[in-house]
Amino acid sequence: MHTIQDSVLTPTHCYHCGNECPEKAFEQDDHSFCCEGCRTVYDLLSQNNLCRYYTLEDQQVGISPSSSRFEFLDHAEVSQSLLDFQNDTQSKVTFYIPSIHCSSCLYLLEHLNRLNPAVLSSRVDFLKKQVSVSFSKEVTLRQLAELLTSIGYEPLISLQDVVKEQQNPGYRNLLSRVGVAGFCAGNIMLFSFPEYLGLEDASYKILFGWLSLVLSIPVVFYSGWEYFESVYKSLRAGRLNLDFPILLGILVAWLRSVYEVIFLHQNGYFDSLTGLTFFLLAGKWFQQKTYSFLSFERDYKSYFPLTATLAEASGSTLEVIPVQQLQKGNRIRIRHGELIPADGLLYRGSGLIDYSFVTGEALPEPHQAGDLVYAGGRQMGDSIEMEVLKNVSQSTLTQLWNHASFSKNQDSVLKTFADQVGNYFTISVLILASLTAGYWYFHDPSKVLNAFTAVLIIACPCALALSYPFALGHGLRMLGLRKLYLKNAEVIEQMAQCDTIVFDKTGTLTTTEEQPIQFIGLALSPEERRMVASLVQHSNHPLSIKIQHFLHESYPLESVENFASFTGKGLSGTIQGHAIKIGSASWAGANVAPQEGSTVFVSVDQICRGYFLLHTSYRQGLDSMLTQLRPRYQLYLLSGDSDSEKMALQQWFSPENMRFRMKPEDKLAFIEQLQKAGKRVMMLGDGLNDAGALKQAHVGIALTDNTLHFSPASDGILEASQLRNLPKMLKFSRMGLWVIRFSFLISLIYNFIGLSYGLTGHLAPIVAAILMPVSSATMVFIATLGMNLASRRHLPQPSAYL
Repeated sequence: MHTIQDSVLTPTHCYHCGNECPEKAFEQDDHSFCCEGCRTVYDLLSQNNLCRYYTLEDQQVGISPSSSRFEFLDHAEVSQSLLDFQNDTQSKVTFYIPSIHCSSCLYLLEHLNRLNPAVLSSRVDFLKKQVSVSFSKEVTLRQLAELLTSIGYEPLISLQDVVKEQQNPGYRNLLSRVGVAGFCAGNIMLFSFPEYLGLEDASYKILFGWLSLVLSIPVVFYSGWEYFESVYKSLRAGRLNLDFPILLGILVAWLRSVYEVIFLHQNGYFDSLTGLTFFLLAGKWFQQKTYSFLSFERDYKSYFPLTATLAEASGSTLEVIPVQQLQKGNRIRIRHGELIPADGLLYRGSGLIDYSFVTGEALPEPHQAGDLVYAGGRQMGDSIEMEVLKNVSQSTLTQLWNHASFSKNQDSVLKTFADQVGNYFTISVLILASLTAGYWYFHDPSKVLNAFTAVLIIACPCALALSYPFALGHGLRMLGLRKLYLKNAEVIEQMAQCDTIVFDKTGTLTTTEEQPIQFIGLALSPEERRMVASLVQHSNHPLSIKIQHFLHESYPLESVENFASFTGKGLSGTIQGHAIKIGSASWAGANVAPQEGSTVFVSVDQICRGYFLLHTSYRQGLDSMLTQLRPRYQLYLLSGDSDSEKMALQQWFSPENMRFRMKPEDKLAFIEQLQKAGKRVMMLGDGLNDAGALKQAHVGIALTDNTLHFSPASDGILEASQLRNLPKMLKFSRMGLWVIRFSFLISLIYNFIGLSYGLTGHLAPIVAAILMPVSSATMVFIATLGMNLASRRHLPQPSAYL
C-alpha cells in the first residue's frame, strides 16, 4: 500500500522564465528572478526599453522555456556534424530557433556575449529564424544550446538539420547571374545612348559596339545558361517548353547583333537583349526568394531524434549514441514524450504509444512487454525499454517515406499554361519565320536574313515569360501573408486547375485543442468530482489530462491510496475509503453502448455512475468552408480512424465519398484512382500517413499548427487556423491564372506591332530598343496591378506582416 499526497504550495515564479524561484530569489524592480541569468536578460531588455517582450500575447516567445535535454550534443560525432566551422580557438554554429518573433528577440540574441563572455559574436537572420553564434572553447555546444533555452529560445535540432537543408547553392548562383546581367545590361545601355540621341560618332560607335559585344557574352552564356539547360532537357524528353522560343530569340538576337558589329559597324540589339535577360532572371529571383526559409521536401530525418539511449540488460543506462548507429539487437530506453527511432520489441515497461502522425489514429495504443512497436510512434506513458529489430534505415517509418510508390510521377503533374503555350507558340513562330524568309527569297533575297531573324526576335514570348514570374511571385507573397506557403509559383496555377479536393480527417478537419467534454449519467457530487480529479491527476494519458482540466477542482486534492494503472483498462484507487475506478466500460462495470467520440467511464464503490464523453472538435469555420467549396469541387474524406464520426460528417460529405480505416498506401491508391478517372486532385493532410497521398496528388497541402515545425513533404504548407480561408485562396489562384492569360494577350498585341515591321524586313535597332523594354515594363505593371487587385477582392486582410 502506498499513498500519493499533493502538498499545498504557493511558490514565487520567475518574472522572466516563469520557473519556480528558490527561497532566496534575485530581486530587481519589484520583480523576482530564479537566477542571475534571468535577471541579466531582464536588465538587458529594460535598459533598451524592450520590456514589451513580457506583454506579448504569444506567450511562447521567450517565456517559460520548456526543459530540454541536450545530452546528445556532448557526443563528438553529433556536435561535429552541426558545426559550421571550428579551429583551435573558436567554433561557429547556426541554430534554427522558431520562437524568434520581434525586435526584443533580435536584440537579446545578438547580445549573448553579455550573458556568457565565451560567446564571441551572434548574428540573427530574422526571416529564416536563424542565429549564427561564434564561441570560444570555454563553452561547449551543449552549454550554448542550454543558454539559449534558458532565456526562452530553444533551438530546433533534428537528424536532418533544418538549417543546413535550407542552404540553397542554386539561390546564390541565381543571384550571381542576376548581378552579372544587371551590370552588363546597364553598361551596354550607356554605350547605346549616343545612338538613341542621334549623337553618333563613327569611331566611338565602333568602339561602343565592340564593348557591347564583349559585355554581352557573359550575359548570354553565363546568366542565360539556365535556358540552355532547360531547352536541352525538354528536347530530350521529346517536348517543347516556353524556354525554347525564348532561347531561340536570345541566340538569334545575339548572333545578328554580332554580325552587325563585325561586318556592318552597327550596335545591334545588345541593349534590349541584355536588359530583357536581366528582367527574366530578376523575376525568377523574386520567386525563389519569397519563402526560401521554409522546407517543403522534409523526410523522416526531420522527425527523428539525433541520438538514442542504450541500456544494459540490468536496466542501467549504458551510453548515448547517434541514432544512425543503432543496430539490430541494441537495447534502448525511450522516455516519456520521446520518439521510437526503429522497429523493436517492447522489453520492459508498459507502452502507451501515439501513432497519430504515422497512421492517423487519434488515440494512443496500449502495449505490453513482448509486443512489437514501430518507428514513428511517440511514447506517452512512463519510460520503456525495447530491443531494436531493424536498423533505422530499414524501419517501418523510413520504408514508408522512401517507398517508390510514394514518389510523385509525371502523370500527376498538371501542365501549366506556359507549357501548353510553349508547344504551339514555338511551332507557330518557326513556321511564320520560314514563310517570311520564303516570301522574301523570291521577292528580294537581300531581305531574307533580316526578315527571318526579325520575326524570331520579335515573336519571342518574353513578355509572357516576364508576367509569369512577377504575377505568380506576387501571388506567393500574398498567400504567404495569409499563412499559405507554396513550394513554387507553379503551384498557384495547379491549384486553379483542381476540381477535386480530398481531406484527411484526424488533425486536418479535427483538432484536439478544444475538445468538448460532458458527463452523462448520475450526477457526481462535488466530493465525488474531487475524488475523480484526484485520481486522474496521477495519469499522463491524454484523456486523463483533459478530464482533470474539465473538472478543475480547487486544490488541495485528496490523497490516493492503492493507486494502480492498468494499460488498456483504466485507473483505480481508494480515496477517503471509497473505491474509484475510471476507464473502459468493462473496467467500470458499465452495460451501455459507447457513444460517438471517446468515452471514459466512472465507478464509485463498484457502482457505475456514468461516463465522460469527449466529442470530436472540428476546426473553426469548417462548416462555412466546406459549404463554399461544395458547389465547385467534388469533396472526399479519407481517415485512418474508425467511422465513429461518420454520422456527424454526413452534413458535409456524401456517404460514398468517405473512407475510414485507410492505411497510408490505401490513401495513395485512392488518389491514383481519382486521377485515372480524369480528376485533378488537391489533397490536404497533416501526418506522415498522408505523405504518399500528398505527393501523388496534383497539389498536396500539409496542414500544421506551426509552419516552422515538422510537416510532410508537400507542395504547400498551410497554417491550420487559416483552413477556413481555403475557398478564398482558391479563388485568388484562379484570378492569378486569368492575369497571366490577359498578359499573354497583351504580349500578342506587342508582337503583332513588332511583326508589322519585321515581316517587311525594315526592323531598325531603335524600334526594337524601344519596343522590347516598353513591352517588358508593361508586363511587369499588369502582373503587379492584377495580383494586387485580386488579393484585395478575394483574399482576407492579413493578420500580421512579418
